[in-house]
Amino acid sequence: MAGMISSDDPFAGDEDGLETFSGSRRKARELALQGLYALELSGNSVDKVIQDLFTLHREEEPVKAFVRLQVEKTHENRAEIDDYIRKFAVNWDFERIAIVDRIILRMAICEFLHFWDIPPKVSIDEAIELSKSYSTEQSSRFVNGILDSVLLDLKERRQLIKVGRGLDDGADEPEEQPHA
Repeated sequence: MAGMISSDDPFAGDEDGLETFSGSRRKARELALQGLYALELSGNSVDKVIQDLFTLHREEEPVKAFVRLQVEKTHENRAEIDDYIRKFAVNWDFERIAIVDRIILRMAICEFLHFWDIPPKVSIDEAIELSKSYSTEQSSRFVNGILDSVLLDLKERRQLIKVGRGLDDGADEPEEQPHA
């Protein structure tokens, strides 16, 4: 499996809603969505898009760190992630899926695969909320269905590695911690 992100994540342990600073992962995910959308449309480099994003949005370092990590990992793994979307978007032409919905799906699947300390339920809930805010009510059901299918597939193939407080029961916990 591809490299996993470890607890050096500035938000580690913050998924229960107890914010330890004025920013939040929700805000960071919104900014990452904006950055990934700009990246999709502009053709600019990840660094340029993130620089422009932070010029427009002044955020605390933990928010910036998560945005950068989310944008970089989602972008660099988009081919692998898009394969999951294609596999489970039955009766949908991939190119006809709304760009915002594709990006939201990419972000959540990236969290499933590469952010080992974010619970899958949180990734799904956040993706649904993003789709409600930035797309349509129908999109939230579509996003939920695809993510549920991807999650089930990853669990069945034992490719979902999640460890830490509030995560899976440890049945799939690796013997060693994944390396970043």
